[in-house]
Formats: sequence, C-alpha cells, structure tokens
Amino acid sequence: MTTTPPPMTLHWSPRSPFVRKVMVFAHEAGVVDRLRTVRTPVAMTKPNHDLLPLNPIGKIPTLELPDGSVLYDSGVICEYLDTLHDGPRLIPAEGPARWVELRRHAMATGFLDTLILWRNERDKQHALPELLDAFALKTQHALRAIEAEIEDIAARPLGLAQVTLGVVGAYLDFRFADIDWRAACPRFAAWHAEFAKRPSMMATVVAEG
Repeated sequence: MTTTPPPMTLHWSPRSPFVRKVMVFAHEAGVVDRLRTVRTPVAMTKPNHDLLPLNPIGKIPTLELPDGSVLYDSGVICEYLDTLHDGPRLIPAEGPARWVELRRHAMATGFLDTLILWRNERDKQHALPELLDAFALKTQHALRAIEAEIEDIAARPLGLAQVTLGVVGAYLDFRFADIDWRAACPRFAAWHAEFAKRPSMMATVVAEG
C-alpha cells in the first residue's frame, strides 16, 4: 500500500513573483500536490508578525516541512523540491552545468529583486530620481544579458533558470507594462511567448487579488 506523504505548507501570495517561481517549479517537478498554500500577506512597511517566528526575514515564499522545520528563499525551496521526485533534475547536481544554471538563476532572480525595488520606489510620492535612473539602467543591462544568452538557455533541459526567466517576463508584463521589453529583446520575447503556454505557467497566472 502506497502511503501519501504529508503535505508541506507554503506561505503564499498571488502577486509574488518569487512564490510563482516556486509554484511553477513544483508543477514542473510533479510535486505541486504536496503543497498546501496559505495566503500570507507581506509588505516592506508592514511586517507579518505571524510569519516572523518562522522566517525572521519576514519574506515569502516560506515553506514549512512536515517535521516542523522551515525553509526560506525561493531558490533554496526549489532545490529542496528537486529532491522529492524521481524525474530528471531541474537543477544539475554537479559539474559545470550546475554552476552555469545557478549563475543564470542568480541573474534572473536578482533581476526580479531589482524590479520589485524599482516598483516600490516609483510608487512613492517623492521618489528619488537617482534611484529610478539606477534601476532603469540595471534593467537595461539585465535584459541585454538575457537576450544574449536566451538561445543557449532554451537549448538546455528545462531548469531553474528557465522557470525564473519565465516568471521575469510575466512580472514585467504585470508590473511594467510601460516598458516595451519585447522590442528590445526579440529572442527573449519569442522564447517567453512559448514558455508562457506551459501548463505550469498557465496554472500560476499572476492575479491582482
């Protein structure tokens, strides 16, 4: 008789790109049915006091395991989920391929960090022009780097970098509709148009709620 593993609790928000990265990864790894999502609102100026005892940084995603231990940071959670299935690993375990994958993931997830900080700054009543210019410059360089590598990224087996870049494109559409990133990055745009059709992306479309 097969025993169903106990569920894990993922502290979740429908608008967090980092939560979406974990959810897309979980779908692709075939372990999404093991996640129980709990709506956990967080904001820079409004720490969630219920979350802080679990994650002292107060960020989501935060994953509670059945044994009571806790994992946080979307990359760490994805690494853990990658150990729970019998299929091909989405994160290479060793060798040069691992470091290429992790570097590209760092580029993509760092870009998401930049976009979130940029959005927070430009929504302020008195945004600092120097910061806005810096975020815009970093965005230009990040998009240029993605455009330069996307064909090689696409040629590799599905992995964490592709998942994160799929979320990056969707987040640009969701929060930065005024940026015509597709015109500047036609190869990235073409890849993203196809990646967005994957069931994992369709099942995790960003919501306003």
